[in-house]
Amino acid sequence: MIKEKNIAVCILLSIVTCGIYAIIWFINMTDDASQSSGEEMSGGMAFLLTLVTCGIYGLYWAYKMGKMMEKAGQNKNVSISDNSTIYLVLNLFGLGIVNYCLIQNDLNKIARQGN
Repeated sequence: MIKEKNIAVCILLSIVTCGIYAIIWFINMTDDASQSSGEEMSGGMAFLLTLVTCGIYGLYWAYKMGKMMEKAGQNKNVSISDNSTIYLVLNLFGLGIVNYCLIQNDLNKIARQGN
């Protein structure tokens, strides 16, 4: 079951904890998107692969999350568009936190719909 998260609080916690909360947020978002879309992608494994590949896997992750969120929206009857290209471009320019906010916003829509 997906829990709705306050995006501003998540950003603030990420800053206050020097990025540690951002890692937890990344893992939880990936797991929630995977659960909602019916695809298998582990948040922990995605983080580990991003770390091991010095961020290269993170580009694939951003693109894949756009596709997964669209599929999750279809599965849950929530209007979510395919933002995979936007997520990829934002990640290329070092704006991953913006991706987190956009993805969390879509996950919040699904949570409000009742999972």
